[in-house]
Amino acid sequence: MSMENEWRSFVRKYWRIGVVFVVAAVLFFAWSVYVFLWFVGMSQSSGLVPSVLNLWTMSHLVTFIVYAVLWEILLVGVPIVVAGVVGWQLWWKKVPEMERRFHFGGRKRSTGGGGGSLLFFIAFCVKVFIDGKWNTPIASFTLDYVVGSMITILVWGLVTIGIPAAIGLTWWISHEMKKV
Repeated sequence: MSMENEWRSFVRKYWRIGVVFVVAAVLFFAWSVYVFLWFVGMSQSSGLVPSVLNLWTMSHLVTFIVYAVLWEILLVGVPIVVAGVVGWQLWWKKVPEMERRFHFGGRKRSTGGGGGSLLFFIAFCVKVFIDGKWNTPIASFTLDYVVGSMITILVWGLVTIGIPAAIGLTWWISHEMKKV
């Protein structure tokens, strides 16, 4: 039997759980959007953040992101984990071992995404804090300030990575030269 036929028989055999998975994914997506909209309204009415965007500061932005992530984890992430554990206990453990290993036991070819954007955002927050503009409305940032900050952050990154890389490369070259 070919690999395609094996997958086809697997899908035919377990099509009901596929439907349950799709319905659960749609419901969890809708729930996560609802939780985010609830949090946006609550954060404005409670005074956590200004309702006018040009009054937001980096402090407001970071606070908003942290609280939004925490609420999403609590109200969406935890139920997803519980549903996953329940699904694993009720269905996946009952699939025969050989069938599980054949379809899902292989090597994964994908790699995780990089964290460059998150690190860049954190570095920008640090730069704004160091410059004393933490509680300054973001709307007052000039293009020169933002571009200059980005270049400064890139230089920080190059220095942070470049110096240890240069030391390591120098050590490696000197070590290789001694072998010759």
